[in-house]
Amino acid sequence: MSDLVPVRRALISVSDKRDVVAFARALVEHGVDIISTGGTAAMLRAQGIKVVPIEEFTGFPEMLDGRVKTLHPRVHGGLLGRRDSTTHLQAMAEHGILPIDLVCVNLYPFESTVLKSGVTEEEAIENIDIGGPSMIRSAAKNFSHVCVVTSPQQYDRVCSDLRAHCGSTTGSLRRELAAAAFSRTAAYDGAIAGWFDSGSKWGSKGASEGASKGDFPNALTLSFTKSEELRYGENPHQRAAVYMQPGATESTVVGAPLLHGKPLSYNNLLDASAALELVQDLSDLDDHSCACAIIKHTNPCGAAMAGCTRDAFLEAYGGDPVAAYGSVVAFNGVVDAAAAEVMIAGDRFLEVVIAERFDAPALDHLSQRWKNVRLIALGPIRHRIDRPLSVRSIPGGVLLQERDTLPLRSDAFKHVAGPPPTSAVLTDAVFAFMIAKHLKSNAVCIACEKVLWGGGAGQMDRIASCAIAIEKSKGRLTNSSALVPVAGSDAFFPFSDGPELLIRAGVKCIVHPGGSKRDADTTELCAKHGVTCLIAGSRHFRH
Repeated sequence: MSDLVPVRRALISVSDKRDVVAFARALVEHGVDIISTGGTAAMLRAQGIKVVPIEEFTGFPEMLDGRVKTLHPRVHGGLLGRRDSTTHLQAMAEHGILPIDLVCVNLYPFESTVLKSGVTEEEAIENIDIGGPSMIRSAAKNFSHVCVVTSPQQYDRVCSDLRAHCGSTTGSLRRELAAAAFSRTAAYDGAIAGWFDSGSKWGSKGASEGASKGDFPNALTLSFTKSEELRYGENPHQRAAVYMQPGATESTVVGAPLLHGKPLSYNNLLDASAALELVQDLSDLDDHSCACAIIKHTNPCGAAMAGCTRDAFLEAYGGDPVAAYGSVVAFNGVVDAAAAEVMIAGDRFLEVVIAERFDAPALDHLSQRWKNVRLIALGPIRHRIDRPLSVRSIPGGVLLQERDTLPLRSDAFKHVAGPPPTSAVLTDAVFAFMIAKHLKSNAVCIACEKVLWGGGAGQMDRIASCAIAIEKSKGRLTNSSALVPVAGSDAFFPFSDGPELLIRAGVKCIVHPGGSKRDADTTELCAKHGVTCLIAGSRHFRH
């Protein structure tokens, strides 16, 4: 039995009017009668296309400032009526309901409206479409008999189907478009729900203000659109795709245009996002310095702040040249020719480079050196948080929490042992503590003069992280008699064994959150050896 359905009558009502005139003309060429509403009807008539106004079709005027125009039994009966049901056909005939075989609807621009500066609540509410989603859902439910079109990108597919089948649509196309229709209404409803929640959950309230349990919704509604399918996920046997938050205004690598190189992979996206977050935090520490973050497997293996991007890269890369091979690098400024020249020197190899922009000579150097290196210019790397909550999936559910945006400031640190820190040491303490925040727990790092010397991350015990940080810093620690190396820990030391290793290796300042029952042991150890000890007061696990 054929699943072809002739299109004799179509209803067109669109906010996005791109290409709708050409689409309507193509329908008319197949003998389709057009029903339309408001501005869409006026536009089509102005182009010489015969249109039946919606009020003529329903026998009922548009009213309530346009809020009620398609919410009528003659519209929804024409969409929901089954052509293969005798009782449906009899009811439609009895009440003068004509079948509608195609609906072309896109929705009021709610998402773009609420992103406008100074938009009022009344404007937002008036851009919540009611009739549009109702028609889309009715048509999609009855996809066996009705074709539902929700985007200008679908017009060519529908026209090709009509041409290939003498004015009819195929069941496979109608099913595909129905799935897209329900995805669209789900995303639209999610955006609206997110806006209603924006005052406390998704909007301006940051982590520093805290959140009560009542801030989290009973039902979590998320709205993301597919940016692209990826070659594979973490491993070649895993399929993957990346989805974009509609209307996001904070700097992001999702959907960022590539200046050069292959598309970003799943792992590239994770590392690039981690690099961007770190370089944004470093910019907050000192927005007059050039910051460089080098990331491997989402962990910083190099980080530095200097007077120019060239020097920042050299200092950061020198922290762990072995780990930096095949890494992702991010800058908070412009990559110029001098920076590019040192990046391509020797046998160095980089997967991704992110910056605010690239000078033309730098772009040429990097693209000539590596055919596939991904170069991404994000423009101003703003540290704006669009959505202060993060979502992480686990089997059977998701975890929801505030993003860790708590500012790290030296004036919050408490000096508990050893020599009082100089302003330079305090700056390095914030720098080291910030790097520890971006390392996977358990995290310990060693830094000096705003350069990461070495980090230990993701260990099951904190003493192992200390040992790794020391091993990676060994060359510099043994030649640091005139310097003040600082160790940062993302959480308290449960015992003084880790600090003892650090002090024995040459660390002269330790900063940790405090909170252990044995904090006094670490404090006494530092006092005994003349090592500065600072309590930060905030923990920064990154699991």
